[in-house]
Amino acid sequence: MAAHLEKKTVQAGDTRWSYYEGGEGPTIVLLHGFADSKEVWLEVAKQLTPHFHLVIPDLPGWGESSRDMAANYDIDAQAARLQVFVQALGLNRFLLAGHSMGGAIAGVYAAEHPEHVGELALLDAFGLKFKENAFARETLAGKDPFVFSDRAGFWRAADMVFAKRPEIPGRFVDVLVARNVRDHAFIAKVFDELRDPSQYLAVQNRLGQLTMPVLGLWCLDDKVIDISAMDSLRNGLVHAPAISTSTLIGCGHMPELEKPQETAQILTSFALSH
Repeated sequence: MAAHLEKKTVQAGDTRWSYYEGGEGPTIVLLHGFADSKEVWLEVAKQLTPHFHLVIPDLPGWGESSRDMAANYDIDAQAARLQVFVQALGLNRFLLAGHSMGGAIAGVYAAEHPEHVGELALLDAFGLKFKENAFARETLAGKDPFVFSDRAGFWRAADMVFAKRPEIPGRFVDVLVARNVRDHAFIAKVFDELRDPSQYLAVQNRLGQLTMPVLGLWCLDDKVIDISAMDSLRNGLVHAPAISTSTLIGCGHMPELEKPQETAQILTSFALSH
């Protein structure tokens, strides 16, 4: 309510999509990251709906959108589903912004459907080369840090993605743990799909195809996708007419949760400048 968004559903392709929509002005589509949901954008949305028309989906398989355990949910498959969703909503040109896994989907979609993407914003995005860190070593070895079964596991994951532990009451943590346990099989399946080089370099391999203004927004202390990914982004954008980069201090991997006001301001100035 505070973000002036309405929850809607639409059947598009093989997915019953759940999404938020609201606000007036140029359209911004916001994509969440791995094992996340549309709610992650609500604080940012509060700042944006006075000036923009927002569409914020639960990506297929996540949140309240439908899931098929037999289907493929890698970056390419999700980008293809996103095109069906865009067509179902009759969206024309928009700013596409994605965080983490959502950033990889946004980058691939923009490369393949430049007719729809007026501007592209990548926030701590998956899919680019970056300096190897502990997260990369663990995931390439097959350890999934996003699967947990108790409060201790939840806080280990939280410490990896947040610069400072958020204040969450224990009973809410228990709800998040229960949801994670329920989703273990799906999280493990998608995690395994994303460990292929075609996936963790999905955006890197398409940087030369991006022909729209591009924003890279990173938290300085990201322990998941190291900020060196921003250099890969800058160096590979040979056909983008404009490249903007912003670094936020005091956040980890979740700028939209840890620095929502600053994130909204950066997205606003990027959108208005193009």
